Amino acid sequence: MIIPKEVKNIIDRLKKAGFEAFIVGGCVRDFLLERALPAGRQAADWDIATNAKPEEIQKVFPDSFYENNFLTVTVRTESRNLKLQEIEITTYRLEAKYSDKRHPDNVKYADTIQEDLGRRDFTVNAMALEIQNVKIKNQNDNSNFKIIDIFNGQEDLKKKLIRAVGEPGERFAEDSLRMMRAVRFATVLSDGWRIEENTAKAIKKNSIWLKVISGERIRDEFLKIIMADNAAEGVEQLRELGLLKYIVPELEEGYGVSQNKHHIYDCYWHSIKALEYATKKKFNMHVRLASLLHDIAKPRVKAGEGKEATFYNHEIVGAKMTFDILNRLKFSKKDVEKITKLVRYHLFYYNVDEVGESSVRRLIRNVGQDSVEELLEVRQADRIGSGVPKAEPYKLRHLKYIIDKVSQDPISVKMLKVGGNDVINILKISPGPKIGQILDILLGYVLDDPKKNEKEILEKEIEKLGKMENKNLKNLSEKSKEEKLRIETKTDEMTKKKYWVT
Repeated sequence: MIIPKEVKNIIDRLKKAGFEAFIVGGCVRDFLLERALPAGRQAADWDIATNAKPEEIQKVFPDSFYENNFLTVTVRTESRNLKLQEIEITTYRLEAKYSDKRHPDNVKYADTIQEDLGRRDFTVNAMALEIQNVKIKNQNDNSNFKIIDIFNGQEDLKKKLIRAVGEPGERFAEDSLRMMRAVRFATVLSDGWRIEENTAKAIKKNSIWLKVISGERIRDEFLKIIMADNAAEGVEQLRELGLLKYIVPELEEGYGVSQNKHHIYDCYWHSIKALEYATKKKFNMHVRLASLLHDIAKPRVKAGEGKEATFYNHEIVGAKMTFDILNRLKFSKKDVEKITKLVRYHLFYYNVDEVGESSVRRLIRNVGQDSVEELLEVRQADRIGSGVPKAEPYKLRHLKYIIDKVSQDPISVKMLKVGGNDVINILKISPGPKIGQILDILLGYVLDDPKKNEKEILEKEIEKLGKMENKNLKNLSEKSKEEKLRIETKTDEMTKKKYWVT
């Protein structure tokens, strides 16, 4: 990982102005983790800590702004990289009591970088990097650097441990969202990461304080877990640590609730396995959340026990529950609508010889053309979560074929840039069979050469066809219909081949 020249430039200017400057936070962790990071992963944010006061920072960087109570000044750069166009510089600080478990009652200046690091959440995030010989011009030169590590963060990096700085209970009392952040870091960094034992115990003990955190902040951390490669493990860890019941308690209701002969897992683990598959296939956020929530209502609608248990209308009740959950977590209206629809229609019925094209069109209309592929992905995740070996059996492939077929623009005279009225006006004739025959012939011309589908060209063809004998016109019309049928049959064969159906 290369330290960007924009960061080096800021550090160089602060030092030349007589101040200290260190790179801090997650970018230091990622810098040291470089070889262990997932392929292509880079530090998202580069943060700098300094002993300069906010007003002093602004004197060094006139093109900056300071609009918060946390001693952070944002410096604008001229970088072409969007992530580097604004870089935050924060004065060393101490934080006092957190009465609301979310925000410090007041923020005070600290004298040293060591004091500043002591207020941070986890040891792997509580390190600072000092560049001792700044070389801005050479992008590939990280120069000599020194790591300030007073909490053994480098040792925890090697052990893949998420350990709270100092007393875990105190850190979580300062900001209760840090409990979710612990799970998030253990989930997203890479395989093998775990939460240190005392830190995990403190999370279990203090989990109730997650209730005071806003829905927006919980949503942001939850989404980062959902979008991680180990998302299913992350959600399970939230449950084990007592956090899930304050995020999506409805999901935990399914823990230990058995299903029927169609499932080998209980309701909760079925949802986790569905999410696991959606993650493995790199499905998007909407599909992952719908896969996790699609059976959310089953514990509430369950009737009977054993192999014959039923869950009537769970997709309808589940859609309402999903709507409430996503609104509680402050998801956007667009996201709420899409995910709720995926849950509502995930149980669509389809058998090759029983469901016709009209039913498929109705399904497309209900879920929306732009969500059909996502709905099929949820269905695949649902199947794997049920314990079946195939995500996409023949009938699901056949459904994809029908959806593709009914979604294609039909070959019709409506495709032409002229219509029946044009024929009537040009030939000065009354409505009758001749108009349809001429349009069929024109369609044949356009199918043979799409460039002919221009109003001016077709109007000239209408004049020519108007002079033709009715018998010849009828024969040409029949040939055009045969050509249309041939193209439709060929298109259908290609579509079937695409989905491996017969």
